[in-house]
Amino acid sequence: MSNTALVAAQAPLPVPVAGHALQSLKAGTQQFLTFRVGEEEYGMDILRVQEIRSYEKPTRIANAPEFVKGVINLRGVIVPVVDLRLRLGQAAEYNDFTVVVVLNVLGRVVGIVVDSVSDVLELAADEIKARPELAAAVDARHITGLGKVGDRMLILLDIESMAGSAEFGLVN
Repeated sequence: MSNTALVAAQAPLPVPVAGHALQSLKAGTQQFLTFRVGEEEYGMDILRVQEIRSYEKPTRIANAPEFVKGVINLRGVIVPVVDLRLRLGQAAEYNDFTVVVVLNVLGRVVGIVVDSVSDVLELAADEIKARPELAAAVDARHITGLGKVGDRMLILLDIESMAGSAEFGLVN
């Protein structure tokens, strides 16, 4: 799915997680939604993704941290929206490619703002390397590994543990 197609749709975009997409997985592989934050490309388990929406300014909540942009009403469900770019210490520029990835993590629906969504990739276990033990903007415990696809390197996130952590701003 191209970035242009993502931006063109104002309604929620379908994410290929239903039915035949999951059945087509080869044994020992996993699908990741890839997205960009700044110059880095990340991946998260596609099974956590509920939908992808174009960015609309959320309703701000008083005294929330700067990276918690506010809440949106998603078909009657109030969804907190966190700007992952701000959470990772990067500048947030809102443009036509900015999207909100709506996740279902830890029994909650949460939106994260990213610069753009790239595609869905299927990676075999041998294409995923162990995470490096380095100081980084993302706590190492939220990185499950590094995925190598051609000349691309993906930082694979455990988005569920990240969203459930106290520093993410969604839990007390």
